[in-house]
Amino acid sequence: MNHTVQTFFSPVNSGQPPNYEMLKEEHEVAVLGAPHNPAPPTSTVIHIRSETSVPDHVVWSLFNTLFMNPCCLGFIAFAYSVKMVGDVTGAQAYASTAKCLNIWALILGILMTILLIVIPVLIFQAYG
Repeated sequence: MNHTVQTFFSPVNSGQPPNYEMLKEEHEVAVLGAPHNPAPPTSTVIHIRSETSVPDHVVWSLFNTLFMNPCCLGFIAFAYSVKMVGDVTGAQAYASTAKCLNIWALILGILMTILLIVIPVLIFQAYG
């Protein structure tokens, strides 16, 4: 077996030593040979659909259930927010209903809290 070292100098770099990338490429060509298939390599693109996330409003519904539950709206909103549906359209409908119920529970809860503070103060001032 004959092991000889060949140094390749291209005409462009005749005055300078070749860089590492050039030597590596020339070594690969010498060892592997020229590419057998002149066609350009093909690529495959795989499109992965991302799952559409639907807000479920569980935390908001739980807060309204525990702290502000006028007319049981918070509990009903909690029931709608934890329903699991296989299709995206149904899940969006339940999320929308839960959001609407949470808004109404929050508004009514705030109004009731204000009235529970203001009415006794007014009664106390009237008789005091």
